Amino acid sequence: MLASGFVGPDPQVYNLLMAGFVEAGDGAKAVELYEELKEKIGREPILDGIVYGSLMKAYFLMGMEEKAMECYKEVLGAESEVRFGAESYNGVVDAFGRNGRLDDAIELFERMLREHDPPLKIAVDVRSFSVIVDAYCTAGRFGDAISWFRRMGEWEVVADVAAYNNLIRHLSLQGLVSEAELLYKEMGESGLKADEETYVLLMQGCFRVDRIDEGINYFDGMAELGLKPDATAYHKIVDGLIGFGMLDNAHGYLDKMRGKEISPSIASYEALLKAYIGEASLDKSIDIAKDILLDEKVVFSDEMRDLLEGALREAGREGDITKLYEDVEEKKAVAAARAEEEKAKAEALAREEREKRRAEAAAKDEAAARASAAAIEAILGHKRKTENVTGEPAPDANSLDGVFQSRFGITSAGDGALQGTSSGGETKQGDGH
Repeated sequence: MLASGFVGPDPQVYNLLMAGFVEAGDGAKAVELYEELKEKIGREPILDGIVYGSLMKAYFLMGMEEKAMECYKEVLGAESEVRFGAESYNGVVDAFGRNGRLDDAIELFERMLREHDPPLKIAVDVRSFSVIVDAYCTAGRFGDAISWFRRMGEWEVVADVAAYNNLIRHLSLQGLVSEAELLYKEMGESGLKADEETYVLLMQGCFRVDRIDEGINYFDGMAELGLKPDATAYHKIVDGLIGFGMLDNAHGYLDKMRGKEISPSIASYEALLKAYIGEASLDKSIDIAKDILLDEKVVFSDEMRDLLEGALREAGREGDITKLYEDVEEKKAVAAARAEEEKAKAEALAREEREKRRAEAAAKDEAAARASAAAIEAILGHKRKTENVTGEPAPDANSLDGVFQSRFGITSAGDGALQGTSSGGETKQGDGH
């Protein structure tokens, strides 16, 4: 992008890269990108505050807490010219919250609230309240997190589904399901529609406090609401049920996925396969292995293959290993033959359709030819009838052509005018007829 010459070094873009490396655990690379940005703008201070949250996170990640705090005091000090808006502030609050500096996060957040003066100054947004919620929850202060979440309306900020899900996630992970369910109820009362993530989070929360049936109901209820959980959501219920030893129930959700044309993840397959092997349910283990081998979107790893084959050998069922692979190859051959048959049928239907269209086109051409012949015969018949009545000689070819063109409204060749009209607009005089 920079080499193209169309754009200069953009702090927003650099921040995206820096944040990505921080999330990947590479703080040194994030700092390197920051230095590169400074170099490209002539070693001048970077006045866009968007990069400083990621830079502080990188320093914290590298164990350089003092460096992170020096950066904070420099860019957010009274004499600083660095521009901070809601997004830039959010990054710094998040840096504090993630690294156990709740007091600093609260101090900065309160400063943001004081500066917030919409529409002249937007210092907080819905994301701001989510990052302070994160900071409180990281410190184990869930009551304060809920309190701040409910106060965002005081600053003309409206919670969205993502903000609700964020707090519900924290509460569910801690087994505070009743509090999470209350937020879920408030979400509906505020006119927001819970999404797939909401229900999966509530399901996981219920599982954490052994409310298994209620957790399953949250997941199953999505279908009635027209929501469509993806493979990741299905994996969470499969994994949860496996944890409770409900292997057949978990297997049932894999079957439901395939019925809805959702491809199970290899993680779901492998979790269930390991669980069946662990319980010595070898026949069901073989069924899962077949499903994996027949699913073209996943790979049966050597580790899983060795685990299954080892269990079968240990049980004295070496013959089932050979039979497993033979059955899979047979089913693949049948499926390939069926696919080839379907392809041949499709091609035959396509040929039939093409022939039908050609026949229809030929019939139209034939009908047009008959209509043209009939028109010519009508003209000739009229000419013969006229000759018989008047005894006058037949018109020459040019006259006949003119009559034909006139009858069908065809212009004379080359003059662009209607038959019987000269190029100058005057009516041609006939021979007295």
